[in-house]
Amino acid sequence: MNKIEHIGIAVKDIDQANTLYEQLLGVPPYKQEVVESEAVITSFFKVGENKIELLASTKDDGPIGKFIAKKGEGIHHIAFDVDNIEKELERLEKEGFQLINKTPKKGADNKLVAFIHPKTTNGVLVELCQEAPSQPSPK
Repeated sequence: MNKIEHIGIAVKDIDQANTLYEQLLGVPPYKQEVVESEAVITSFFKVGENKIELLASTKDDGPIGKFIAKKGEGIHHIAFDVDNIEKELERLEKEGFQLINKTPKKGADNKLVAFIHPKTTNGVLVELCQEAPSQPSPK
């Protein structure tokens, strides 16, 4: 693992949270994106080398909607940047970590992502992130 890629924060209202974090951090979000497969709207802030990802559910029964219903708004996950997500998942599974995703999937901010179950990480949801390969431009 190379570094902390970002910290994910679950929020009820993305617009209200964007305003709050813009005031708190002194910078606007650099990107907002919907990830349909996860029923979530994400908004990213960058301060120096650090990134914060705000996550708001687009459906009450989506992963973030369920999280907020159970635990309320707050820190949802910590994400780590890796060079090779497949090899890292293989290594972690051999070490005994329970994988939520055995294969990476497309995530926000041009990343391939996979999650490690909090049951095996002292209650912390861990996300692995790898920059997605660039797509060749159409001719």
